[in-house]
Amino acid sequence: MVSQSLVIAIDGPSGSGKSTTARLLADRLQLGYLDTGAMYRAVAWEYLNSGGTAGDADAIVVLTREADLRISTHPANPLVTINGHDVTTAIRDPRVSASVSVVATNPDVRRILTKKMREIIAAHHRRIVVEGRDITTVVAPDADVRILLVADPEARVARRAAELGHAVDRHAVTDQVIRRDRDDSTVSNFTDASEGVVVIDSTFQLPEEVVAQVLRLVDTLPADR
Repeated sequence: MVSQSLVIAIDGPSGSGKSTTARLLADRLQLGYLDTGAMYRAVAWEYLNSGGTAGDADAIVVLTREADLRISTHPANPLVTINGHDVTTAIRDPRVSASVSVVATNPDVRRILTKKMREIIAAHHRRIVVEGRDITTVVAPDADVRILLVADPEARVARRAAELGHAVDRHAVTDQVIRRDRDDSTVSNFTDASEGVVVIDSTFQLPEEVVAQVLRLVDTLPADR
C-alpha cells in the first residue's frame, strides 16, 4: 500500500482503456478512483431528461452549476447520482453517448466540473487515480504520475462495442467513438503528450500489462516528493 499522497492522472481517447486501467490501479494501490467522463455524462443525462435541447448552451451551464452531482470514488462501486437520481447505468445509454460532447465541449461547463474534480482530489488527500480527457494538462497537471493512454482506432472501436454487448450497430459505435474524439479535441488536447507525460500504447497489451507499466513509474517516484 502507498502510504503518502499519490495522484495518477490518465488521459486518452475513447476505448483506449482508461477506465479499466484506472480502476485496476486504484484497487492495487488502495487509492480512490475518479471517472471524470461520468460527470459529464451525468449532466448530459439530466439535461436530456429535463427535455432540454442540444443548442441551449446557457441552460446547460445553469443546470451544471445548480446540479447536485455526486460520484463514488470506490473503484468497485462507481455510483453516480444527479439531483437524487441514480444514473450509474443510464449514463452509458447510446442516447447519452450521442449527446455528451455538447456538454463536454462547453467551456463554462468544463470550468465548473474541473473545480469539482479538484475538490474531489483534495478531499481524498491527493490519494486517487483520475481519468478523462485533460487530466494531465488541466485538472491535475501536478499529478505524481501522468499518462496518455492511446490505442489504434480499430482496437478502440472493438473494445467499446464489446462493452455495449453483441447487439450493437458497429457503424454506430465507430461513429460514436471517432466523432466524440473529434468533437472533444476542440476543447481538450488528449492526443498529444505534454512535457512530463508518459505515452502508453495499449493496442496490443492486456490491461494488467498496462497497469504493470504504470506501477513501474510509481516505483521510480522519489520518497520525499
